[in-house]
Amino acid sequence: MIIASDLDRTLMYSDRAIEEFGMPENLVLKPVEMNQGKWAGYMTQAAFSILKEVNQHSLFIPVTTRTTEQFKRFVIFKNEIPLSYAITTNGAHILYNGEPLKEWSEQLMFQLKSGSAAEEELLLALEMVGIMLDGERKQADNLFFYYILNCLPTPSELTEIRGLTAKYGWKMSLQGRKLYFIPTAISKGKALEFICNREGMEAMAGAGDSILDWDFIKNCRYRFVPSHGELLKVKGPADVTLTNQLGVAAGEEILQHFLKALTLSI
Repeated sequence: MIIASDLDRTLMYSDRAIEEFGMPENLVLKPVEMNQGKWAGYMTQAAFSILKEVNQHSLFIPVTTRTTEQFKRFVIFKNEIPLSYAITTNGAHILYNGEPLKEWSEQLMFQLKSGSAAEEELLLALEMVGIMLDGERKQADNLFFYYILNCLPTPSELTEIRGLTAKYGWKMSLQGRKLYFIPTAISKGKALEFICNREGMEAMAGAGDSILDWDFIKNCRYRFVPSHGELLKVKGPADVTLTNQLGVAAGEEILQHFLKALTLSI
């Protein structure tokens, strides 16, 4: 059985996210991400132990919007929790035993050429309707881009941006201060479906916090969303199981759900 999960703000949490959502006093943190020689991401010690157990009894697949280079900052996947697969760059890359899966990359490149307008064309369209984004623009492997915002758009502006990007074959997602613009061909769901078909296995359980995560968790038998998740703004609780906890405690709760789902499937 396959268990797939987003990482940031679902299972793993930065200092900023822990400060934003808080943390119960009785929880002990386990550092899991190293960036420029400093610890940058955490999960609870109990969550880490449960993740090791989940990984031993299922095909656990991290599914992240991070680039492959950014994903490799999670040091726990180098030695402590070995992986067969990982989906990075929002589905643009599938890693198999740590290396990009060529057959998936070739298939995706073909779809990108015909499915979305050019990045500059999309930006011009946003500018034409008066959408000015205040922040630093960054590229992700020259496949999509995002802004690290200084000032968040209003709810009405976000609705307008979402509608316009869809017309140009792109999708938008706001995650904290990061506003992502991603071609529709690049999809976590399509990448996970490819792995399921390749392995002849079912996606039994999935978890994620963002709108981009719905692409893959909608096809999982059991769906879990942290109660702080952006996804709740567009998908009601009837579609998913919400956590009772917020933040890093929600990550631990989700892993407990995964373990229970595995027990029920045996």
